[in-house]
Amino acid sequence: MKLYWGPHTCAIGTHILLEEIGKPYETEKIDVQGGQTHSPEFLAINPKGKVPVLVRDDGSVLTEFGAIAKWLAIVNPESHLVSRDADEDVRASAIMDYVVGTIHGQGFGRIFLSERFEPQDPVHQTLGLGTGSVKKQGRKMVEEGFAILDRQLDGRSYAAGDKFGIADATLFYVERWAPQVDIELPANLQAHYALVRERPAVQRVLNTWGEK
Repeated sequence: MKLYWGPHTCAIGTHILLEEIGKPYETEKIDVQGGQTHSPEFLAINPKGKVPVLVRDDGSVLTEFGAIAKWLAIVNPESHLVSRDADEDVRASAIMDYVVGTIHGQGFGRIFLSERFEPQDPVHQTLGLGTGSVKKQGRKMVEEGFAILDRQLDGRSYAAGDKFGIADATLFYVERWAPQVDIELPANLQAHYALVRERPAVQRVLNTWGEK
C-alpha cells in the first residue's frame, strides 16, 4: 500500500490508521499548498486533486477519508478499528460523517479556504460580506460542532466506547486543527485529543510529519 499525504491535511488520520494496523506501507509527501495535487502526475492518480489517496497492493486507488478508513478497518478485522456492537458502530459512523462533512468540509473549509465560500456578487461585496464574514461563519460552525461532539463524548474515553477506532482518527485530525486557528477544545474533546496523541502509532506519525 502507498499513502499520498500532505502537511496540515486530514491525511494524518489515514496515516494513523495505517500505523495502528501495522502492515507494510509506503508514503509520499505531496506539496498541497504548492499546488502539487493539481499536477498532471497527481491527477492521473486522483482526478479529484486532493489527499489522502491510498494505492492498494493491486494498484487500485481509494480516495475520500471515510471510504479509506472503512476499507482499512474491514480488511484488517484483527485491528478492531470498528466495533462489532451495532450501536457503537453506528455511533462511530455518525461521528465520522459529521466531522468529515460538517466540521471539516463546512466549518474548517470556510476558515482555511474562505475564497471558495466567499460571495462573488456585487451586492455581497458592497456590504462587506467577504472573507472575514466567511471565516467567522466557519468558526461558529466548528465551535458549535465541537460542543455537540463534546456532549456525545461525555463519559467515554473514545468516540464509540472504550476502544480506539476509525472515528477517533477522524476526530483527532480536526481536534489537531483547533489550536492552529485559536479555537479552544471543550473539556471532553481536549481529553480525547490528549489520549489519542499519546498512542504509540500516533507518536510515530507525528514524528514523520515533523511534529512533537
